[in-house]
Amino acid sequence: MRVQTTIEIFDYWNRIRGAADAPLKAQVEPSAVPHLLQSLFILETREEGDIAFRLAGTRICDLFGRDLRGARFSSLWANGQHADIERTAMGVMDHVLPALFNATGYSTVGHQASFEIIMMPLRSPGGACDRLLGAIAPTAAASWLEIVPLEFLALDRSRLLPGKFGNAEAAELRPINEIVAAKSAGFGQVMRRMVSQLLTSAEAR
Repeated sequence: MRVQTTIEIFDYWNRIRGAADAPLKAQVEPSAVPHLLQSLFILETREEGDIAFRLAGTRICDLFGRDLRGARFSSLWANGQHADIERTAMGVMDHVLPALFNATGYSTVGHQASFEIIMMPLRSPGGACDRLLGAIAPTAAASWLEIVPLEFLALDRSRLLPGKFGNAEAAELRPINEIVAAKSAGFGQVMRRMVSQLLTSAEAR
């Protein structure tokens, strides 16, 4: 994790959850991170079974040139990655583990920029993990991002973040399309294997 925005919101998520695996959504106080709000989003599961933006910061909406409230999260990604991205977001909620994506954004006129995207699970009052707190931030300044909207994001790599495993390093995952293509292992099995690697790494320290 290299971008200050993702570092700070991950630290905040860790602080408010305390000893729990994930904080309640009611614990998220916008006034605690006012300087990050324009780069933050909240995703929710819908009755249709997909995952959509409940809230999206102004900078995120500006990046894509449209209001993202109610839009499917997968709609931001390259066509071949829609199902994979949605499955991964659902996995973050199901397994209550935050994840970090590195992605390349492509503009409508061919510009490229690198981004860090973090997703962290939130619990509802009933205890279910049905929302995600996240952030999207460029890894470097690019003047064209303020002018030309992004057409889509393409995933470069993804990692689970071992927030509750002390100083263990993040377990790197294969690109999502490779995970989905691995017919011998379902997504749940892959997630469990990554958790096992995190635990082993932590114990080794």
